[in-house]
Amino acid sequence: MIGATGCGKRDWLSDSESGTADTGLVAWMERRQVPIYLGAIAAGVLVGLAAPGAGPGLEVAINPVLGLLLYVTFLEVPARELLRSLRAGRFLGAVLVVNFVVVPLVVAAMFGFLPADQGVRLGVLLVLLAPCVDYVIVFSGLAGGSSDRLLAATPLLLIAQMVLLPAFLLLFLGSGLAEVVDVGPFVEAFVVLIVMPLALAWLTQGWAAGHHVGRRVAGGAGMLMVPLMVATLLIVVASQVSKLGRDLSVAAAVAPFYVLFLVVTALLGTGVARLFGLGPREGRAVVFTGATRNSLVVLPLALALPAPFAVGPVVVVTQTLVEIVGMVAFVRLVPRLLPA
Repeated sequence: MIGATGCGKRDWLSDSESGTADTGLVAWMERRQVPIYLGAIAAGVLVGLAAPGAGPGLEVAINPVLGLLLYVTFLEVPARELLRSLRAGRFLGAVLVVNFVVVPLVVAAMFGFLPADQGVRLGVLLVLLAPCVDYVIVFSGLAGGSSDRLLAATPLLLIAQMVLLPAFLLLFLGSGLAEVVDVGPFVEAFVVLIVMPLALAWLTQGWAAGHHVGRRVAGGAGMLMVPLMVATLLIVVASQVSKLGRDLSVAAAVAPFYVLFLVVTALLGTGVARLFGLGPREGRAVVFTGATRNSLVVLPLALALPAPFAVGPVVVVTQTLVEIVGMVAFVRLVPRLLPA
């Protein structure tokens, strides 16, 4: 749970009420998060292969379960901490540099080696040039990263990618192709996955501050972090894995680039964090924001691409699966790159 990995317990819960989240089954799950998440991914693969027809129905459930996960994540970060994070100039500068300077340079270095198919290239650009604004907060917190400051940066990241993504596509692919991307899904994702869960979390915090029942509800919600992450991983993988079977050659062609991207951005993100003189918690958050991409948001963009780019969704889904496995590894590896 985020509170156990660096963000601090919610001080609007009493010790007796918040302490229940650290005992019994919850404590057991928190100690074994990595194998549990790997098991969820494996289960998602099995479900997706055994019942490929369930994919569309499961896909509909992605945003609701992700929204619940983010609600619980936001609930762990007191509102005043979020407002304080907006004044963290060096951190915000590092986040912008790693996402909109370092990452585009990494993508540019890889671009010439990508398959020549325009649909493949467009899909890779869509997913790698858009920084994540949802479960990156969760994984960063699990690794002891500064989730409050990363959360405060999400509106800035969303606005910046909405403005810059067409410009990047124009730069990489030329005129005409940048216009095939609609910013509508970005706006929808911002409202559904960021604004609504955050508002509900703040209302819950206010309720918990003055009412016993509210404190119990908030404490119970905080115990759901690991189960909700398991549900998110299982649903995302199960809903998407069947799509890969139809274009395995495409998935195999782009997967190594995604693995390389994770490795390179982890190292460069660490360098940026040190260059900006950030502490371990902030530095870990910078590494995570540079490595994780907005795949769940850009997938609707890829699905809406015209027929000549029909392979785009497979390219995006492949990145989703590679990244989820990579994030589970990052939870263990990033604290070693930036030890406390």
